[in-house]
Amino acid sequence: MVLIPSDLLSLCDDAARSAENLLAAAKAKVSARVSKSGKPSPALIDKEQRAAHAFAWLATCVEALLQLARWGRELEHNGKFSEIEKLILLCGSAEYLAQIAGGIPMSQNEIARPADMDLTDSDIGAFRTASVQQIMSAGGKSEVRAAIADYMAKHAGAMTVGADGLDDTMGMIRDQFFRFAQAKVTPFAHQWHLKDELIPLEVISELSALGVFGLTVPEQYGGAGLAKIAMCVVSEELSRGYIGVGSLATRSEIAAELILGGGTTDQKDHWLPKIASGEILPTAVFTEPAGGSDVAALRTRATREGDVYKVFGNKTWITHAARADMMTLLVRTNPDAPGYRGLSMFLAEKPRGSEAKPFPAKGMTGGEIKVLGYRGMKEYEIGFDGFEVPAANLLGHEEGQGFKQLMQTFESARIQTAARAIGVALAAMDLGLRYALDRQQFGQALIHFPRVRDKLAMMAVEIVIARQIAYHAAREKDEGRRCDLEAGMAKLLAARVAWACADNALQIHGGNGFALEFEISRVLCDARILNIFEGAAEIQAQVIARRLLEPGAN
Repeated sequence: MVLIPSDLLSLCDDAARSAENLLAAAKAKVSARVSKSGKPSPALIDKEQRAAHAFAWLATCVEALLQLARWGRELEHNGKFSEIEKLILLCGSAEYLAQIAGGIPMSQNEIARPADMDLTDSDIGAFRTASVQQIMSAGGKSEVRAAIADYMAKHAGAMTVGADGLDDTMGMIRDQFFRFAQAKVTPFAHQWHLKDELIPLEVISELSALGVFGLTVPEQYGGAGLAKIAMCVVSEELSRGYIGVGSLATRSEIAAELILGGGTTDQKDHWLPKIASGEILPTAVFTEPAGGSDVAALRTRATREGDVYKVFGNKTWITHAARADMMTLLVRTNPDAPGYRGLSMFLAEKPRGSEAKPFPAKGMTGGEIKVLGYRGMKEYEIGFDGFEVPAANLLGHEEGQGFKQLMQTFESARIQTAARAIGVALAAMDLGLRYALDRQQFGQALIHFPRVRDKLAMMAVEIVIARQIAYHAAREKDEGRRCDLEAGMAKLLAARVAWACADNALQIHGGNGFALEFEISRVLCDARILNIFEGAAEIQAQVIARRLLEPGAN
């Protein structure tokens, strides 16, 4: 029997405060290293990337502890704080406190140590309060992980392990999309992947009928007008079925955010109802071959000639581009303006292509980029040679606003990407658990071996943690508050969790996991992209660090 401290919630609150105090100490020391004339220097942050990124990861772990403790408090308040939730809270808090004290994995061979941030043994000693020590001792026991794994074994096939902390309405939405994915996606996803096929149009039509493409679009434009939390829930469950299906609405979300934030009244009235209904499938055309994450180096140009702009240049990593009807296209309209200032955003219509002829438009050519995973929509590169866009399709009818408009979408895009990562992690956990229950070795099911149990238990625990930090970011967005920091943390952590879950689930499969016929091989490939797109982990850590080191940042 596992002994759960009777004052667990108070202990977690105390421990989270200790973590916040350590974060404050780290901020002071990292700030001293990267500041010039009393202000953070971008050049020094680049030079001291190890310290800055370690600080970003520390801040993310502290935020995770705070949101996990909040989750426990809310469950207790609502009478839903049962034994499994207590075990997850205890185990998750113990693990993240231990990582803070000893080393936080930024990647497989990069561990952020306290010394990287100039934290001393004295700093760590002050962090290790009685509450921290008690949680680490009680929550780090193998019996805790075994109890979580036992619960998972008894409830295999359930939507979640532990309460998600959401209301009944969100519960019904989760149930609806869980059942849809289980019936219409999961049984077919692996063959789509192996054959490198586009997701069938019938599935897209069903998603349109369910309102997926207009989930957060205001009702006045034909959308459902739901909160970002709903977007998270739907993205989780669809991505649990297949990340390609869970990602279908991402481009619609980005396009709608761009138009809502920067479009004219006429542009909103024209485009948003079509996006919300699924009549128009958008795609995001931002990245360039030589630029990557450096948007300021963008070279694709658009030159105005009368009532049209002619576009010249090359774009890459464009998801679902052949099938798309409209491109949110970021180009340089003023070659003399340096960096971001000469960029503009267009709502560029294009004919829907086919497998045989993906880009049947004058002034536009391109081809598919073959990829390891994330295959259901396909990736493309496009070359523009005089491709025409009506001047009326300049977003907001004003040049030079493209980067500002794009920045307004980052919060929602990263929250949604965190949700997709949680869905992939859930898929990995489902497959790992099923295999551990079914596979017999040395006279017993794999789940009875301690390290297999540990892997499964930590999947469940970290999924809850990633989910709560993503939901926190979504709530902040819904309340109209700036949440680029929270969204970035959610994306950074959820991507790590997805990869860890997929890697460990494949390990549970042993040699079979390396066989293409087993679904976990696909989930591993799909999980790998999450640390790269919507801000690579290194870029994301850089952004978090710079944001936290701003004067006056909390």
